Amino acid sequence: MNPESSETYINHPTWGLLYRICMVDENQDLFTTLYAQRLFFLVTTELKVLKFQSIGRTEARMMLENRLRTLRRSGNSHEYELLQNVFQCTFQ
Repeated sequence: MNPESSETYINHPTWGLLYRICMVDENQDLFTTLYAQRLFFLVTTELKVLKFQSIGRTEARMMLENRLRTLRRSGNSHEYELLQNVFQCTFQ
């Protein structure tokens, strides 16, 4: 996963192509299914191994809201605006 890339996709063994919504932690990213955006996964990278954890829509929304708060506090307005658009499209 490339943190500098604006769009990141990975292939899940069962659910197919996943789209990266945002970074959650240093080695964790929030992904969703590409087309339906109904299934969410917390993907952890450890020593070039991807670990997929299925999470609910409510938990994914809370993670995204926390990331938005962090960006707002840090003053990163460009990334905040981009992520706010993703939030609007995904959860509203």
